[in-house]
Amino acid sequence: MYQTENLQDVIKTGKTLRSPRLLLPRVSSTVLFLGLTSFFTDISSEMVSTILPLYLVFGLGLNPLQFGVVDGLYQGAAALVKVAGGLVADRWRRHKEVAVAGYGLSAFCKLGFLLVGGVWAAIAALVLIDRTGKGIRTAPRDAMISLSTPREELGTAFGVHRALDTAGAMIGPLVAFGLLALLPGAFDSVFVVSFCVALIGLGVLTLFVENRPAARPAAASARPVSLGAAVGLLRAPRFGVLVAIGAALGLMTMSDGFLYLGLQRRLDFNSEFLPLLYVATALVYMVLAVPMGRLADRIGRGRVFIGGYVVLLLVYTSLLLPTLGRVELLGYIALFGVYYAATDGVLMALASAVLPAELRTSGLALLTTATGLARLFASVLFGLLWTRWDVETAVQCFIAGLIVAIAIAVVALIRTENSVNHEQAAAS
Repeated sequence: MYQTENLQDVIKTGKTLRSPRLLLPRVSSTVLFLGLTSFFTDISSEMVSTILPLYLVFGLGLNPLQFGVVDGLYQGAAALVKVAGGLVADRWRRHKEVAVAGYGLSAFCKLGFLLVGGVWAAIAALVLIDRTGKGIRTAPRDAMISLSTPREELGTAFGVHRALDTAGAMIGPLVAFGLLALLPGAFDSVFVVSFCVALIGLGVLTLFVENRPAARPAAASARPVSLGAAVGLLRAPRFGVLVAIGAALGLMTMSDGFLYLGLQRRLDFNSEFLPLLYVATALVYMVLAVPMGRLADRIGRGRVFIGGYVVLLLVYTSLLLPTLGRVELLGYIALFGVYYAATDGVLMALASAVLPAELRTSGLALLTTATGLARLFASVLFGLLWTRWDVETAVQCFIAGLIVAIAIAVVALIRTENSVNHEQAAAS
């Protein structure tokens, strides 16, 4: 998809990739190879994550609260180490090495699923380790993307990366579905193939991503890299508001697993087809990631980001309709993909544009830590509400909370932008 006449020159010089004949996004070689790393890694990760609801709920018989704990760990456990990983990457100015450590930990963790059997507590521990690897790698990877991209093209660059990432997320469930269709109940086969694919992604990162340290800032503008300096970023108006908004919205966002389980319960289709819902969402996300990134660069990243959460509200109503057919199901799954395309990479582009280069990784880690922890609590809360009452009550509570969070986010973004514009006008 992304073309160049001489791949070796690209690897050596880090020049951008652009087709001379097609109007394709222009990206640096760093973005391309990190996208390929995420492509293979997400095939591996989604092979496992998409069978976990099937395995835990239908295989081991976990109740919604128990599943919420495991799913919450999957959603938010990475947050526990993101700041530490970001600080190490910024202090050493060696983002690639930290990312390699994270990708490697997640890859080898796949073998652990072969050893623990059906003990759900052990599975939860493995999920924690796997997500720890994700926490270590995410901020350094996103920092490498932003540091290799002009500020005005950040939305597009993250869109290209997320498109490749999501292509893997689409293929992973298909591979898992195919393996289980050929070998019913052979979860061990899924784990072995997942490990092998993860090694390919690790190889792309190790061999092809240029190991170039971030440039040192000028002495006059340099900031010491420390936890205090990273936390101090929260006092910056734009970034502090982004962190608060991301956490508030994350706290009212149910996990994918709960949404898909709710849809399966509404339509009562064969649970073995559950991974295909992930595929449909990923397909829409993959197709729209780059267009949404370009749109965000053009009309405003905040507008596209908030619009994505408005779309999510529509998705949640699917669990409350009196009747839901298969055609309506496909429509809501498509909207779910639109939500991801409008929010995931766009939030990272929003933050990257206001963070200083020397603390870029730490700042992104703080943001993803806040949103990750919020999603962890959201999963446990949704599981508790479902177990205590029913899924409809849980959905109603989350819809109400999300409406409030969106309203707060709109007001906060408008006030912050007005305040910054006023300060700039006064300074000039």
